Amino acid sequence: MNRLPGMGAVRHAFALAERERKFLLRELTQVKGLMPLLMKPRNKQRWTAQDKAEIRAQLRRITNLSPYLVALVMPGGFAVLPALAWWLDRRRNRRLLATAKSG
Repeated sequence: MNRLPGMGAVRHAFALAERERKFLLRELTQVKGLMPLLMKPRNKQRWTAQDKAEIRAQLRRITNLSPYLVALVMPGGFAVLPALAWWLDRRRNRRLLATAKSG
């Protein structure tokens, strides 16, 4: 067998990322009609019962996206995540060195 160790995990991670990307795109395309509905009162129109039901359904759909939205809304968003991972790794290495010296 001519496989590199850990390649299965990398393929699994890429497959997971692709699945999540497709899910996110599918959900975002479903939310497109929300803004015109939300703007109706501002445009001197009233919401019908059907409009209200559609708004509720859209908001429920958006709550499924909340983990993604939190990462986007955080100060720095995705740009900070690699730096955070590096910093956390530095702290872990420092802690391992301290335990090695004392032990």
